[in-house]
Amino acid sequence: MKSFNNKTVIITGASSGIGLALARNLAAKGANLVLGARKYVVLCKIAQDLEREFAIKVVAVQCDVSKEDDCKHLVQQALLTFQTIDVLINNAGVSMRALFNELDLRVLRNLMDVNFWGTVYCTKFALPELLINGGSVVGVSSIAGYRGLPGRTGYSASKFAMNGFMESLRVENLKTKLHVMVACPGFTASNIRNTAFDKNGEQFGETSMNEKKMMTAEEVAARIIQGIQDRKRTLIMTRQGKLAVWMNKLFPAWVDRKVFQLFAREKDPLVK
Repeated sequence: MKSFNNKTVIITGASSGIGLALARNLAAKGANLVLGARKYVVLCKIAQDLEREFAIKVVAVQCDVSKEDDCKHLVQQALLTFQTIDVLINNAGVSMRALFNELDLRVLRNLMDVNFWGTVYCTKFALPELLINGGSVVGVSSIAGYRGLPGRTGYSASKFAMNGFMESLRVENLKTKLHVMVACPGFTASNIRNTAFDKNGEQFGETSMNEKKMMTAEEVAARIIQGIQDRKRTLIMTRQGKLAVWMNKLFPAWVDRKVFQLFAREKDPLVK
């Protein structure tokens, strides 16, 4: 895809963080946008601002991706408005921070519903049109989808599941023109950790990490968009992430210890 001008792009989780950064970057490139998120009032304001600033068409759709019907409605609205879909970016996601032995299992179900099933639902309904157009489906995953992280059992499980789904989808479509990309940012300064669930399913409201050393949402968005243009297979965005993936294949027990040490240094650590 050499240009996003007049292309139709669906973005889930578009009301903040990486999703919002993706929307702004793609709007600047002339894409028509279908933005999905639960915060409809916020989303409508974003859509109005983008239309005014970039002279493009933006549709805001209230969408909880954990609900199959909401995902179907999101795709239907895209087709109703633009009659086509060129790119689907499955960005909506939630996180957690709690030890498994203290965790209410509803937290894990919630993470799987949003991070995994949200990707499955949206992809299922958008896939016929993406196949016609030789379009792109993107899953915004994490290094946690390659390497289990302490205190993030549900998050890692959901991202492992997403990665497996996307990989299988890619292989199924080796003979079609569908582009399937898994994008794995490093630790990103966004509100996903501020809204991460604790052991009872309540939001923390603050991050446990130093965000000054993290990637910005804008940097992540720019790399994802370039990855779509280059039709990348996998996009691991940091040197630390690439090293973690490779070392985990070669020396998994050593990586266990290093990951433990890393998370033992976070604020109010869960592992000590």
